Amino acid sequence: MAPRVHRCASAEALVRQLAGAIQDLAQRCITRRERFDIVLAGGATPRALYQALRHIDADWGCWHAYFGDERLLPPGHPQRNDSMASEAWLRHVPIPTSQLHPIPFADSAHTAAAVYAHLLEAQPAFDLVLLGLGEDGHTASLFPGGAPCPPGAVVVAVEDAPKPPRQRISMSPQRLSDAAAVWFLVTGEGKRQALDAWLAGAALPAASIAPTAGVDIFTDLAPR
Repeated sequence: MAPRVHRCASAEALVRQLAGAIQDLAQRCITRRERFDIVLAGGATPRALYQALRHIDADWGCWHAYFGDERLLPPGHPQRNDSMASEAWLRHVPIPTSQLHPIPFADSAHTAAAVYAHLLEAQPAFDLVLLGLGEDGHTASLFPGGAPCPPGAVVVAVEDAPKPPRQRISMSPQRLSDAAAVWFLVTGEGKRQALDAWLAGAALPAASIAPTAGVDIFTDLAPR
C-alpha cells in the first residue's frame, strides 16, 4: 500500500494540523477503551510538535507513552530521545510517571533491548506510532545497510549506527507496524531526496514499516 501524503503549507501548519489530529485521535481512543497508547519519535523534527501538545485539551491520565528508539546513553543525558520529549512536553503535563515507558539504559544495547522487549510483551497494538525520516532514509534507529532484524524481533540492538552514538535500541519494523495508525513527520528541504526515493519505491528502512491500515506522511515539502 502506497503511503498517503499530506502536504502542509509550512512546518508551522504541519504542527498545528498534527497536534489537532492527535488530540482528536486520543479522545476517540479514550472514549472507546479508556486509554491512549502512543509511540514517540526522537530526533529534532518532532520537538515543535511536542511543544504544541502541551497545550491541547487532553485526558492525560489515560495516556501511555512509549519510545520507538533510543541512544544507549544514561538517563537524563541531553541526547536521549526521552530527555528531549520530557523537556519539550512530558514534564509539563500530568501523565502519571508509571505510564511513561522510556527505553532503559543498560550495560549494552542488547540488554536494554531485551528489557524493553519484555515490557512490550503485554502491550497490544499501539493506537499511534510517530516516526521521522532521516536524510539517508532511516527511521527510528533502523539505518540503510544495517543488519536485518531477526524474524519475530520486537526490539533490536543497533551497534553500528552510522552516526554517534553507535549503540542504539530500536523497536523492530514489525513492532512499529503493529499500530492502528503510523504517522511520519517529514520537514525540511534536506529530507526531500529521501522522501522522493521512498515514494518512488526505494527499499529504505522507512518503507519497511507496513501497518495494516497503511502509513500517513505529513510534510511541508511541496511536490516537484
